[in-house]
Amino acid sequence: MKVLIVESEAELLRLWARHLQRQGVTVCEARTEQDAIDILQMQDIDIIVLDLVLEGGSAFAVADFASYRHPDARVVFVTRSSFFSDGSIFQHIPNACAFLPAGTPPADLAAVVDHYGSEPAAASGTQKATYRS
Repeated sequence: MKVLIVESEAELLRLWARHLQRQGVTVCEARTEQDAIDILQMQDIDIIVLDLVLEGGSAFAVADFASYRHPDARVVFVTRSSFFSDGSIFQHIPNACAFLPAGTPPADLAAVVDHYGSEPAAASGTQKATYRS
């Protein structure tokens, strides 16, 4: 499984990447919208872990490009805010499969990535997960 992590905060990006790599996942890292788009243009990606509030661009633009370029890729949104905590993100982003707070323990994030990464693509619209702390 290949995962793209798009996170503005470098320490959090490295923490998640290291944890997923220890689980045997291939990880690509991006800190901006443009970096993420560049990776999506050149590589096949199964899951995108995407900071909802990117400092360097738009998370929605990344998710939209991913749905066009990699229609089976799923997006796990992470955020530090309560915006979209009502689950409405799933109405706006068709490839969104989960919405987690940025403080989610890395092991829990890895479990979500594993779940959606191993789920058949045809079932991607059937389960949506919103975690509230």
